[in-house]
Amino acid sequence: MLKIEHLTKTYGEKKAVDDLNLHIAPGEIYGFIGHNGAGKTTTLRSVVGIAQFDRGEILINGKSVKTEPLACKREIAYIPDNPDLYDYMTGIKYLNFIADVFRVSAADRQTRIRKYAGLFELTADLAQPIAAYSHGMKQKLAIISAWLHQPKLIIMDEPFVGLDPKASHLLKAMMREVCDAGGAIFFSTHVLEVAEKLCDKVAIIKGGKLIRSGTMEDVKGDDSLEEVFLELEGGSC
Repeated sequence: MLKIEHLTKTYGEKKAVDDLNLHIAPGEIYGFIGHNGAGKTTTLRSVVGIAQFDRGEILINGKSVKTEPLACKREIAYIPDNPDLYDYMTGIKYLNFIADVFRVSAADRQTRIRKYAGLFELTADLAQPIAAYSHGMKQKLAIISAWLHQPKLIIMDEPFVGLDPKASHLLKAMMREVCDAGGAIFFSTHVLEVAEKLCDKVAIIKGGKLIRSGTMEDVKGDDSLEEVFLELEGGSC
């Protein structure tokens, strides 16, 4: 589903991502953890085609992000850590705009908007301008928009920030549903308890370098993910 091969991204003299290799298969929820500045967001932005990278290759379903960017973007959805929505639009206009971009039919968009807005208890607010939304409401709207075109790969940067416990529980269920249908999820998080319970695989990045990856069981062994993470963060790369 997603292959990141020898990804390298440099800002000045600093390597934000240093020869990163990750493979994410259909059906996998893959967690990506590391301290602030470790290279998580740079990696995710490279995967979705927002950030240019210096070396390496990123393939989505065998298509290159470099040479086939539009084909790749048709198959993915991206939720950044701070969704930058169009505040002048109402919620429903924004969702219809996203549906237009991905050519979702009128019938399908109505069904999906009704379903997900209902689940997130956002239906009554869709007529309001996004400028009036709280951070949590904006996060819910971004999640709904990401699910509208039924992407095969969903990339999320700290998706649980700002969500209440009920919405967080709902998002976890939606993530698993995507993967059970043959899709894949790649997301960063600082909430290690969530990653430990939810993820099939996890990667730990430090100073732009991958320092451990694999199944959750292989990475953490008999310890908690938090213990392993803190131990690795305290050691050298």
